[in-house]
Amino acid sequence: MSCPYLSYRAAAGDHEFDTERAYCTAAERFVEAMRADICNDRYDLDHESHCEIYREHAE
Repeated sequence: MSCPYLSYRAAAGDHEFDTERAYCTAAERFVEAMRADICNDRYDLDHESHCEIYREHAE
Protein backbone atom coordinates (compact mmCIF):
# COMPACT_ATOMS: atom_id res chain seq x y z
CA MET A 1 0.00 0.00 0.00
CA SER A 2 1.31 3.44 -0.78
CA CYS A 3 0.54 6.79 0.77
CA PRO A 4 -2.77 8.29 -0.36
CA TYR A 5 -1.11 11.73 -0.53
CA LEU A 6 1.44 10.66 -3.16
CA SER A 7 0.90 11.33 -6.84
CA TYR A 8 3.18 11.58 -9.84
CA ARG A 9 3.11 14.61 -12.11
CA ALA A 10 4.75 15.32 -15.42
CA ALA A 11 4.33 19.09 -15.19
CA ALA A 12 4.30 22.01 -12.80
CA GLY A 13 2.59 25.10 -14.08
CA ASP A 14 4.01 25.83 -17.52
CA HIS A 15 7.05 23.57 -17.01
CA GLU A 16 6.94 19.98 -18.27
CA PHE A 17 9.35 17.27 -17.07
CA ASP A 18 10.88 14.44 -19.11
CA THR A 19 9.62 11.94 -16.51
CA GLU A 20 6.95 12.10 -13.85
CA ARG A 21 8.03 13.32 -10.43
CA ALA A 22 6.73 12.47 -6.99
CA TYR A 23 4.33 15.07 -5.60
CA CYS A 24 2.96 15.17 -2.05
CA THR A 25 -0.58 16.52 -2.11
CA ALA A 26 -0.54 16.96 1.69
CA ALA A 27 2.54 19.20 1.59
CA GLU A 28 1.58 20.62 -1.82
CA ARG A 29 5.11 20.22 -3.21
CA PHE A 30 7.33 17.87 -5.16
CA VAL A 31 9.37 15.54 -2.98
CA GLU A 32 12.76 13.92 -3.39
CA ALA A 33 13.17 10.28 -4.38
CA MET A 34 13.98 9.14 -0.82
CA ARG A 35 10.70 10.61 0.42
CA ALA A 36 8.85 8.81 -2.41
CA ASP A 37 10.44 5.53 -1.25
CA ILE A 38 8.84 6.08 2.16
CA CYS A 39 5.51 6.97 0.51
CA ASN A 40 5.64 3.76 -1.52
CA ASP A 41 6.59 1.65 1.54
CA ARG A 42 9.84 0.47 -0.03
CA TYR A 43 12.88 -0.93 1.81
CA ASP A 44 10.91 -1.90 4.94
CA LEU A 45 9.74 1.70 5.36
CA ASP A 46 6.13 2.53 6.14
CA HIS A 47 4.55 5.89 5.38
CA GLU A 48 2.30 5.68 8.45
CA SER A 49 5.30 5.18 10.75
CA HIS A 50 8.14 6.98 8.99
CA CYS A 51 6.60 10.06 7.37
CA GLU A 52 5.94 13.07 9.56
CA ILE A 53 3.92 14.75 6.77
CA TYR A 54 1.51 11.81 6.62
CA ARG A 55 1.16 11.60 10.40
CA GLU A 56 0.51 15.34 10.66
CA HIS A 57 -2.28 15.22 8.06
CA ALA A 58 -3.77 11.94 9.24
CA GLU A 59 -4.58 13.39 12.67
